[in-house]
Amino acid sequence: MKTPEEFLAKNGFVPAAEIDRQGMISTFLSEMEKGLRGEPSSLRMIPAYVGVDGKVPQGASAAVLDAGGTNFRAAVVSIPPKIEERRNQPMPGTESEVDEDTFYGAFAAELKRVAPKATAKKFGWCFSYNADVTPDLDARLNCWTKGIRAPAIVGQYVGRELMKRLGGGSVAVVNDTVATLLAAKATEGEKTYSSYLGFILGTGTNTAYVERNANIVKVPGLNPKGSMIINSESGSFDKLSRSQFDLAMDAKQIDPGHNPLEKMIAGGYLGPVGLEVFKAAAKAKLFSERASAAIGGLGSLATMDFDNFCAGFKKEGRENPLDAIFADPDDARMARRIGAPVFERAAVLTAIHLAAFCIKSGGGADASAPIAINADGSTYYKTRTVSFDAIVHRELDDMLVRRRNIHYEIVPQVEDAPMIGAAIAALL
Repeated sequence: MKTPEEFLAKNGFVPAAEIDRQGMISTFLSEMEKGLRGEPSSLRMIPAYVGVDGKVPQGASAAVLDAGGTNFRAAVVSIPPKIEERRNQPMPGTESEVDEDTFYGAFAAELKRVAPKATAKKFGWCFSYNADVTPDLDARLNCWTKGIRAPAIVGQYVGRELMKRLGGGSVAVVNDTVATLLAAKATEGEKTYSSYLGFILGTGTNTAYVERNANIVKVPGLNPKGSMIINSESGSFDKLSRSQFDLAMDAKQIDPGHNPLEKMIAGGYLGPVGLEVFKAAAKAKLFSERASAAIGGLGSLATMDFDNFCAGFKKEGRENPLDAIFADPDDARMARRIGAPVFERAAVLTAIHLAAFCIKSGGGADASAPIAINADGSTYYKTRTVSFDAIVHRELDDMLVRRRNIHYEIVPQVEDAPMIGAAIAALL
């Protein structure tokens, strides 16, 4: 084994330059179509029952809730995007187990505070937990994640239950990726977009896009002339060539075998993949004995540390274990040569699957009405080793514009996209 590239190849790692872009796009499209027909597919293709037709009324405002982590937020969102009366609180069930009244009471109290200051009667709720959305824009909770302890809520339609505590009303419940897509409409102004994508790439990843109802075969009775947003759960795409490093990392996760694409591109996993690369390289004697012994004893690797090291960046106030392990310049050069390809591959895979969703949307035929892509998430915007944004633009220019005459625009980053998207769901 003479070079770092030979080492990576021997372990089944396909570098960015060798990924079959057209083949993967075709496979992605096939999985999407199967999911829309209700056939076995790695993509869930969940109908959101909300569309993007019409202009968002300028000057209108809606009360919104945003729940998806250890805190929830309430505010009034007006169009053009402006957030007022915002307040953060701990998510009910984070500090101790709560019953139904305590859970819904916290949200009801916040809505009573902000709803009188909004013009819309319907309010928006970005509810980013494992839930099935219903045609009337409610959400039935399947299970809690992120340590929430409120077992009585599992199986309930959260919008319906909250309305009971408020004595009536109307709600539009969407998840964070759907809300991210909707937030792109807040950027359109006088522009014309032919379709929309919402994309999140942070700790995890997911993509939503707009599909024609006629293609959503698994939901009978839809108006074939209409369209709606589909939450694809794209991180679960499993038609990928995974390396020995990916497989070793996956085996150590709490959900082995699940979300293969997410584990190759998202921030929650790039560090752990890098650690497997370095440990395998140590066994292959690519490092000095001292560095090999040190990397062998490293129990975990944060993506931030992996990224900062590969980028040659030292974050003030944060000690990076890799700087000490690869203190020898030869070790550091070798580690960066085999580490940086993990980020390069992730960026190209990101672009390929965004290209597939753009193609599936059917938009972008006219350069004056491109597909709007709203990208959100720390991995997409803050990775240092490579610029995800620059690589995605380069790849989409080739895969979409030059090869297929499909035009797109990655819109300026929309701050607070989940809250803005939830407001737009209520206003539309």
